[in-house]
Amino acid sequence: MHGKARLLSAIALLSLPAGAEEPAAPIETIIVTNSHENLIGVSDTASQGSITQEEIALRPVYRVGQLLESMGLVVTVHSGEGKANQYLMRGFNLDHGTDMANFVDDMPVNRPTNAHGQGYSDLNFVMPQILQGIDFTKGPYYASIGDFGAVGSEHMKLAEEIPDQMQTSIDSLGNEDVFVGGTRHFDNGGKLLGGLDLGHMSGPWTYSDNFRRIQGVLRYSQDDLDITALYYKGQGRNTTDIPLRAVQEGLIGVFGSLDPSDGNRSERWSLSAHDSWSGDDWQLKANVYAIHSTMTLWNDFTHYLNDPVNGDQEQQDETRGTYGGALAYTRPVALAGLQADVTAGLQERHDDIFIDRRHTANRVVLSYCNDGGGDYSVGLYSCSADRVQVNDVSPYIENTTHWLSWLRSTIGVREDYYSGHDRSLLTGFSGTANEWLTQPKGSIVFGPFYDTEFYASAGKGFHSDDLRGVLGSVPLEGTQLSLGKVALMAKANGQEIGFRNNSIDGLQIQFVAFREDFSSELTYDQEAGEDQANAPSRREGVELSAQYHPLPWLEINTDLATTHAKYFKNAITLANTYGITGGTNIANAPDFIGSFGVLVDNLGNWFGGMQERILGPYPLTDGPAKPSGAGYKETNVTVGYKLTPAVKLQLSVYNLFDTKAYAAEYYYTTAIRPTEAPTADYQVHPLEPISARLTATVLF
Repeated sequence: MHGKARLLSAIALLSLPAGAEEPAAPIETIIVTNSHENLIGVSDTASQGSITQEEIALRPVYRVGQLLESMGLVVTVHSGEGKANQYLMRGFNLDHGTDMANFVDDMPVNRPTNAHGQGYSDLNFVMPQILQGIDFTKGPYYASIGDFGAVGSEHMKLAEEIPDQMQTSIDSLGNEDVFVGGTRHFDNGGKLLGGLDLGHMSGPWTYSDNFRRIQGVLRYSQDDLDITALYYKGQGRNTTDIPLRAVQEGLIGVFGSLDPSDGNRSERWSLSAHDSWSGDDWQLKANVYAIHSTMTLWNDFTHYLNDPVNGDQEQQDETRGTYGGALAYTRPVALAGLQADVTAGLQERHDDIFIDRRHTANRVVLSYCNDGGGDYSVGLYSCSADRVQVNDVSPYIENTTHWLSWLRSTIGVREDYYSGHDRSLLTGFSGTANEWLTQPKGSIVFGPFYDTEFYASAGKGFHSDDLRGVLGSVPLEGTQLSLGKVALMAKANGQEIGFRNNSIDGLQIQFVAFREDFSSELTYDQEAGEDQANAPSRREGVELSAQYHPLPWLEINTDLATTHAKYFKNAITLANTYGITGGTNIANAPDFIGSFGVLVDNLGNWFGGMQERILGPYPLTDGPAKPSGAGYKETNVTVGYKLTPAVKLQLSVYNLFDTKAYAAEYYYTTAIRPTEAPTADYQVHPLEPISARLTATVLF
C-alpha cells in the first residue's frame, strides 16, 4: 500500500467501532533475560548500545528518568519532581539536558533558549508502560545526531502494541499511580494502542510536593506507518536545594524549604508520524512531528541576597511550538568492488518561543522590574520578555564500507545551519544570528576476532547557546561578562578507542577510553537563573560495561566510568580571562559514576531486579578542588511474583539501606534572612529516605 493510502486508511480507522477489532495475539514468554542487545557486527563504537524492553520492565527506578541510567549515567533531582532531571555522565554535569540529546518517538525533547536552562529536557511525560526500548550513543561520532548530542544521545522507542492492562501503585512516601492501557487490532493488520496514566507524588518533604500529573497516548500503526498523539499535564511544589546552615541553625529541617511557594506547572501535547518506502536496493524513511509545550517555574535559590524585602523568588514562563521532521535515504553502492552502504539525510527543526522572567513573592508578580525609569537592563532582577524563533537545518551523509571481512569504516559529515531571531517585548530590541557548522565524523572497526571487535572513532559536534545570550539582549543571560561574545554553536571535539567482547559464553563486555574537548563549558548561575557560557574544557576517562548471564533467568550487570575533568586553559588564563581562580577544576563534574545490578525473570513465578547507583565526589566551584560534594550510593530493589498469568504483584524498596546523603550539592552565595550579609555556603538537596512501593498489574 502506498504511503498516502496508508495515511488515509489510518485516519479512517481511528474512528472505527470496537467491532472492527480482532482478538489480541498471545503474549510471548521471555526465555532469556537480556538488558542490552548484542551489537557486534552492527555498532560503530564500543559505547553505543540498545536497552531492551526486558530491562525497562525489571529495573527498579524511583522516577522515569532513571531508566536512562541503563546507559551508564546518573539521573538525580535538586528541586522537585515536576522539573527536568539532572543528568551526569562522563564527567559532565549535563544540568537539565545540555549535551544530552533526548528523543521520544524521534521527537526532540531538549529545548534550546529555554526559560530555565539551555537544552532543558523534561522526560516526565514518558510512560514506561509503552516503551519498546532505548537506543543510545556517546560522543560526537554519528552523522544523524546534532544539537545537544555531543556527549550522549538516547532514543526512546514506543511500542506498537501492549497487552490490555491496569496497573496501580502506592508507596510509603505518599506517591500513587494508576495506568490503564491496551491495544485494539483491526482486520487490515492495523493496531491502535491507547493508554491513560494518573499520578501523584508527595515525597518526604516538609511541604508536600503534591505533584499531580495526567498522561495519555493514542498510537496507530500499520505496516511501516505509525501516527502517535501524546498528552501530558503536571503541576506541584518544588523543594529546591537549601543552604546547609539553615538546617544546622535549626531554621528548617533537612527536608524543609525556605520558600514553600516555589513550584512548577507544565503541559505538553504532540503529534508525530513515521513512514518508510523501499525497493530492491533502496529505502527511504521519514518522520514528522508537531509539539506544543508550556512551562512555569517559581524558583528561589538565593532567598534574601538581592531583595531583602520581598525575597529573590523568580517566575520563569515559556510557551513553545516545535515543528520538524527528517528524511533518510539509504542504498548500497559498489566502490571498486567493495560493499558499501550510503545514507543521505535531511533534518529540520523550528522553535517558536515566548519566554519571560519576572520577580515574584509567593508566586505573585511584583510591580517593579527595572530602575523605576523604564530601564529594564539594570539589576539582577530585571524583567525580560522575548519572542524568539530558532531554526536548525541539517543535511548529512554517511558511508559504511566493508573493506575486508574483518575491517569496516563509517565516515560521515554533517552540516548544521543554525539561525535565530530575538525580539524583546519590553525594550524593543531586535536581532538575528546565524552560523554554519561542518562536522566530520568517522569510525573504524576491526573484527570480529574470536567474538571481539575493536573500534577507533573521532568527530566534531556542538551544543547551541541561548540566543538571548548570543545577541546580548538579556543581561546575564547565557554569558559571563568577562567572557565577551557567546558563540551561537559551541564546538566539541571527541576521540575514543574501545572494544566489545563476547568470547566467554554468557558474558558481554564493552570498554572505552575517551577524550572530549568543548570550546565553551556551560555552567548554571543561580542568581541569573540560567546557564552561562564559560571557559574551554576537557574530559578524559575510561568506561567499562558488562552483562553476565550465568543462567537463562539471571543477569548481572555493571557500568563504571572514571573521568578527569579540567578547564582547558591554564590557571593564569582562567583567572585573567574568565574570572576563575584557585585551579582548573570544573564545578559539579564527578570523577566517578557507577552501578551494579541484577535482573531476574521467569524464575518460576518470580521476577525482579536490584541496582546500586553510585555518584562519586565532585568539586562544587570552578577552580579549586575544595569545597567538594561527597556524592552518594543508593541501592534499589524490586521483587515480583506472578499470581496467575494475568495478575502480578511487585514490591520495590528504594534506598534500601536508608543512606543519609545529598542527591545534589552546590556551593554559592545566599542570604537566609533579610538582615544577613551575603554568605557562601553549601546548598543541598537530600536523597529520599528508604521507602516501599507496591505495584499490582492485571492483564485482561
